[in-house]
Amino acid sequence: MATISTQDLSQLPGVAKLEALLQSLAMLEAILCPEWEYRYYSFNAKWGKGERMGSMRNGSGDEFFALFNKYGCFLKGYEHECQFAKRPELGSQLYEGVPQPLKGGVTEPAFSPENVTFCLWRAADGSHWEHADFKLPKGKDPDGSAYLLSHLDGNPETYCQFAEEYYEVEVDPEIVAAIYEHQPLTKPMATGLNADADWKDIKADAKRSLTRCRA
Repeated sequence: MATISTQDLSQLPGVAKLEALLQSLAMLEAILCPEWEYRYYSFNAKWGKGERMGSMRNGSGDEFFALFNKYGCFLKGYEHECQFAKRPELGSQLYEGVPQPLKGGVTEPAFSPENVTFCLWRAADGSHWEHADFKLPKGKDPDGSAYLLSHLDGNPETYCQFAEEYYEVEVDPEIVAAIYEHQPLTKPMATGLNADADWKDIKADAKRSLTRCRA
């Protein structure tokens, strides 16, 4: 399977599936990492009127933000060590062509619009992801997109491997798969991933991300 990047976006899920995936990732993070500021993924189902937002921050300066609305999805990322990061004057070019209904993402202060190494968008009924027409610098991952988007292949095993590396814990792949499928989250599922999980807090996080949850 090809690595997801701006050079090959064929494996990046469509808008609805990407939103569901980011909800699942945020829920897994809420279970494994109670402290919000240390979570890798988060999701806010009430970001703005008619808007939802999923994000990734690794604590080292790398991040992406995905803004969802009825038109589709705007996704911008920043990888601080890639070649594009060393040429901030190119940033504005990456936003060229963003459809008007998604341009709120370009100017949203919370997304640090001045920090961008790649930008993608797709209409809800669109057949493919789009980006500005420009020539990438030479290199294996010149804009950091492969590094930041690699977890978004929709494969639960990808998250299991990530959790083992990032949190240094082994997680039950069946529970991860169930959360990927948006099965109702139960307390045994949560404690099956983290024995110290606070069920009250997790229910609050599930409400924030609109993930189904039951005691």
